[in-house]
Amino acid sequence: MELRQLRYFVNVVDMGSLSKAAVLLAVSQPSLSQQIAAMEHDLGVPLLLRSATGVKPTDAGAKLYRHARIVLRQMQELAADIADEGSGAVGPVAVGLPTSIASVLAVPLVERLRHDHPGVKLQLFESFSGYLNELLANGRLDMAILFRGSDAPGMTVRPLFTEQLSVFGAPGIGDPEATTCDLASLADVPMVLPDRTNGLRLLVEQAFSEAGVPLNVMSDIDSLPVMMKLVRNGTAATINSSGVARVAETPILSRRLVNPAINRTVGLCLPTGIPQTAAALAAEETIRTLAREHAAIWDKATD
Repeated sequence: MELRQLRYFVNVVDMGSLSKAAVLLAVSQPSLSQQIAAMEHDLGVPLLLRSATGVKPTDAGAKLYRHARIVLRQMQELAADIADEGSGAVGPVAVGLPTSIASVLAVPLVERLRHDHPGVKLQLFESFSGYLNELLANGRLDMAILFRGSDAPGMTVRPLFTEQLSVFGAPGIGDPEATTCDLASLADVPMVLPDRTNGLRLLVEQAFSEAGVPLNVMSDIDSLPVMMKLVRNGTAATINSSGVARVAETPILSRRLVNPAINRTVGLCLPTGIPQTAAALAAEETIRTLAREHAAIWDKATD
């Protein structure tokens, strides 16, 4: 296979459409289809599932996609490294940040990398942790900050810090002037939380269940801005990272949960068995430094 074919295939999968990929690549759709067909012939397996709504990779195609992205990324770094010999880390690096973490670290990460490693081209993805897990697994990301403290299949986890979750809103519960709020006082308080595929939701459900406190989730919402607007409007309360309050556009009532506290480990996750590029190493070093510098926003930074 040729690098050109790998690039074609990756773009087709990313776009989910042969016609859209053809426009992006500035090639004709029949030519693009012929290249994909040639790859399938050479490998002896179908790579794409075609339907009226577009295309998606087969199991074999998903494996090829992951390897192809790694190869193409390494070729990009090689070319940049040769062109900028002696100028430090160069090349692309794709980093995923959950929305609550991005609200604190995204801007400093962009600015710090630009200042310290101008040859690094940062690609930043902000989303909920479940989607970032998928991107990491299929090779779209070099690393992601996720809420886990131990290694998982195909993933190496390097702990960054531990954070204590806070309740946002619920002014009529407990003392609004206090900095903490007992978990028991939130019994049956209307809540908005991410759906049950989200690690935060599972953590909150487990804590309420173990404490014997009824949890009243009025809506499943996978959007932090929407949840926080509902909190500001007094429609519901929510539970999230304490750091979210520090960067809110307007002041919002937040109190740390106690009796019991809800804690979670935040780790930098990398695909297992894939060598880190110089750009990825620079990004990792910068993320770890920023986590230490912003330790006051969370509870405890770790080396």
